[in-house]
Amino acid sequence: MDRYIPLRVLKGLGLGAILVSAMAAVQPAVAAEDERGDLVLKGDAECTRCHDEYELYPVLSIGKTKHGTMADGRTPSCASCHGESKEHLGGADDQPNRPLPDILFGKNSKNTAAEQSASCEGCHSGGDRIYWASSTHKAEDVACSSCHQVHAQQDKVREKKTQAQVCFSCHKEQRMQYTKFSRHPIEEGLVTCSSCHNAHGGTGPKQLVKDTVTDTCYQCHAEKRGPFIWNHEPVQEDCALCHNPHGSNIPNMLTVRTPYLCQECHGGESTHRGHAPEQDDVYTAARGCVNCHTNIHGGNSPIDSSKSRTFRQ
Repeated sequence: MDRYIPLRVLKGLGLGAILVSAMAAVQPAVAAEDERGDLVLKGDAECTRCHDEYELYPVLSIGKTKHGTMADGRTPSCASCHGESKEHLGGADDQPNRPLPDILFGKNSKNTAAEQSASCEGCHSGGDRIYWASSTHKAEDVACSSCHQVHAQQDKVREKKTQAQVCFSCHKEQRMQYTKFSRHPIEEGLVTCSSCHNAHGGTGPKQLVKDTVTDTCYQCHAEKRGPFIWNHEPVQEDCALCHNPHGSNIPNMLTVRTPYLCQECHGGESTHRGHAPEQDDVYTAARGCVNCHTNIHGGNSPIDSSKSRTFRQ
């Protein structure tokens, strides 16, 4: 255990002059530290005296993000997000139970999700986030900080190759479907969740980026859009009637294998159903419907014939 030695004892030992000169050398360094300027954001000097590069959470990395662009007049300060936090700033550096900032982010925060998101909504409102107030995520008390890392140089949810992992932390069923062999190229970084969904809300179902399922799919699958002379009604209504967009163990991400998928609608006695009744050709036995009906998304044959109307090539 360290023992305190009074200054008079040190003087008696002839060490007083050495101690005084050492204290004089330290005082300018301490004064310089107290008078240092902002490190990253405007007015951050009172915060960075404690929160520096040795923090477990990368606080100063905010200087490598758009929130740390000093040339931009919209760049916030620490207080813009965390509040004035006067009690937190007024406490001593070594105070054991120092009051927390007014607004603290993360799952361990005592602030509600609405309070946390309000700090972000002050700047980030309108545009793609105009529907946030009525979004499913807000209704489920999901805060902005549940998905975004403001101080981190690389915000995982904004990167195509890592975004899905952030979404999968809550959407477990979609994580499982994504592992099936017929899927979108999410792992390759070509498609990600935000390619189809707007996490901040939307006017369409399932927070899609477009008003309907088909319009969302047509962003990539434009050849299925048409217009066709001969339209297949399910195609125009909802792609998800036949396809599972999150993945399937059936080719082409189908929900059910053919011919059973087709028989969900085409099950009348007038059809051969893929089982080759006596009056039908033997080649229909146990075969997929698409062997013959190849243009199932729609046909453009100008001839009005049964072949055209049933989407055969």
